[in-house]
Amino acid sequence: MRESHPAGSLPLAHDKLLFTPGPLTTSATVKQAMLTDLGSRDETFLAVVREVRERLLGIYGLAQARGHEAVLVQGSGTFAVESALSSIVPRDGKLLACVNGAYGERIVKMAGVHGIACEVLRAREDTPIDPAAVQSLLARDPALTHVALVHVETTSGVLNPMRAVGEVVHAAGRSYFVDAMSAFGALPIEFDAAHVDFLAASANKCLEGIPGLAFVLARRSALEQIEGRARTLALDLLAQWRGLEKDGQFRFTPPTHVVLALHRALAELEIEGGVAGRERRYRANHLRLRSGMEALGFRAYVPAAASSPIISTFLYPAHPRFDFQVFYRALSARGFLIYPGKLTQADCFRLGNIGRLFEGDMDALLAAVPLVLREMGVELAC
Repeated sequence: MRESHPAGSLPLAHDKLLFTPGPLTTSATVKQAMLTDLGSRDETFLAVVREVRERLLGIYGLAQARGHEAVLVQGSGTFAVESALSSIVPRDGKLLACVNGAYGERIVKMAGVHGIACEVLRAREDTPIDPAAVQSLLARDPALTHVALVHVETTSGVLNPMRAVGEVVHAAGRSYFVDAMSAFGALPIEFDAAHVDFLAASANKCLEGIPGLAFVLARRSALEQIEGRARTLALDLLAQWRGLEKDGQFRFTPPTHVVLALHRALAELEIEGGVAGRERRYRANHLRLRSGMEALGFRAYVPAAASSPIISTFLYPAHPRFDFQVFYRALSARGFLIYPGKLTQADCFRLGNIGRLFEGDMDALLAAVPLVLREMGVELAC
């Protein structure tokens, strides 16, 4: 039997369920929060912005009083990542990018666009970054000033050792940037213990808001040191922070409706029990989905020990009649949207289990998959 959604959190009846890493299935109440028009300088909106910034810090026990800042950035998560990277590395600095997927590779591309010297530490797409390898590179190259790591590599769902890498970076006296896009709000993040200086995330993943707003959490002491480093106008992280601190306003037109949606989504995160509560639901979803797909004959790409509970990547079945586009369209017709893979080393597809989804939704998808396979004439060995 399909598990019921909590009262007030049910997706709209006509919505397909999004088994994707973002955008996500959102609650009706998050959608309803956008049905208000507010001016960007309206005191009501400015109060919402203040509360959103405070709540983003509070999720992990951070606060302005303890020297932390939350800087809101218009755009997708990539905008926040680029805002940080193009603002924090000095002209004579050098970045060490830890890469085991497409989003790490995107950081390398950003460095190239902005003329940032960049060393790349690569690992397989199913393998976490090795802190010892980071330590070795930092010891070998004193020109390296900053290290960038993707906490959960959305390409495959592999979980990287954020704290262990941060301890190595701190011991070497370098600055540490974390892309926590697919972890923030659902996985533990030891911001201080990991010695994170800057962390980027988005409203539309584990926080269950909608796309169009991202943010950077930073140590104020680190933020104050980046004067004159910005390589863009709109993505100048220091200027964005100073604008918000000065009068609570964005420097350029804010996505007012998206901010209102995030404000509601943060309240729903608190109602669910914060990070611990959301992690429990996502982990239960993940385990149900992964075990169910494996029971149907699919093979997960990332070993269980290295996998996050956010997204699972499955290899294409080695069957001559399996066609991903046919598989995708047939599931979509039944109300389930899945995601193609982004791996360079294997043919695969991804199933996200985040957003307003529950174990009953996992069961519904798992019931639909064998029906689709039967239509395709694909028989898998279970």
